[in-house]
Amino acid sequence: MGTQLGTLLIVLLLHFCSPIIALNALAPRNGIMVEKGIAYAEGQRHELDVYAPNQGGTSAPVVVFFYGGGWETGDRAMYRFLGASLAARGVVVVIPDYRLHPAVRFPAFMDDGAAAVAWAHMNAARFGGDPSRLFLMGHSAGAQIATLLALDPEYLRAAGLTPEHDVCGVIGLAGPYDFLPDASAEVKAVFGPEEAWPRSQPINYVTPQAPRMLLLAGQADHTVDPGNTLRLGSRLRAAGARVHAELVPGISHRAMVVAFADLLSFLTPLREQTLGFVSSACREEYRADALSDLPADRSRSAPATHE
Repeated sequence: MGTQLGTLLIVLLLHFCSPIIALNALAPRNGIMVEKGIAYAEGQRHELDVYAPNQGGTSAPVVVFFYGGGWETGDRAMYRFLGASLAARGVVVVIPDYRLHPAVRFPAFMDDGAAAVAWAHMNAARFGGDPSRLFLMGHSAGAQIATLLALDPEYLRAAGLTPEHDVCGVIGLAGPYDFLPDASAEVKAVFGPEEAWPRSQPINYVTPQAPRMLLLAGQADHTVDPGNTLRLGSRLRAAGARVHAELVPGISHRAMVVAFADLLSFLTPLREQTLGFVSSACREEYRADALSDLPADRSRSAPATHE
C-alpha cells in the first residue's frame, strides 16, 4: 500500500508540476549538506552551489558540473536533483552558473568555467572533498565547456591549474565537440567570427596527455548529433588517451541528464557508470574500454539533426 501511494504521489507531481520542479522536490535531503550562492568570482552569474555528503573526512571525489542550455540559458538551481543524487552517494558536487550569450560570447564562459574549477580545487577540503580527485562533468553545451577546459590548457593555466596535473577525469554527456561550421546561425553567433571557431572545438586539442574521459550520448538524441561523441572518442583513442565513448540505445538528449535523478535512474545506468568512473579513474589500474571494442549497435553514429 505504501509503495502504491508513493507511486501515485510521483505521478501527481509529474502531472501538475514541471518535471524539473518535481525531480528537485524529490531529490535526497538526508545525509547531505547543501551550500548555495557562493561567489567564485566577481560579477553577475559568478555564483555556485555545493552538494556534499555529510560524512566528514577529506577523501571524497569532487565533480564540477556544467549544465547545458545552448550557451544561452540555464540556472544552477535547476540541477539540485543531480547534485543531491551524487552527494548522497559520496561525491562532492559543485554546480556553477556562468555568463551566457548574448551578454557575452566565447570564450567568456570558458574563463568562468576555469574560475569555478579553480575555486573547487581550492575549497574542496572544506566540504570533505579531495582536490587530487577533481573531475569535470557537463551536459550538452556544458560538456563542450568541460571537455575544452580539459583539452586546451590555456583556460585552467590562467586560473593557476593545469589539466594534466589537476583534472582527474572528464564526464561528457550528449556534448558538442566537433560542431562548427556545421551549426545553426544562433550557435555561430555565440562563437563569434569564423576565424575563432577552431578554438572552440574540443576535438582540435586532443593529445596523448588528455585526462581520462567517459563520453556518453543517447542514440535517440535529436538535439546534438551523437556523432560528436564518437568522433571525439575516436580521436582520443587514436592519440593514445584513455576514453570510453558510448551511445546509449533509446535515450534522448534530455534523458542523459534527468536520468541522474533517483526517480528516473531506471532509464539507464548513467549514474552508476559515472560513480564507477569517479571512484576509479585516478588509479593506474583503470583501463577504459577502447571505442573500437564497443558492440556495433552501441558505437554507430546517428545522423546529424538540428532542432
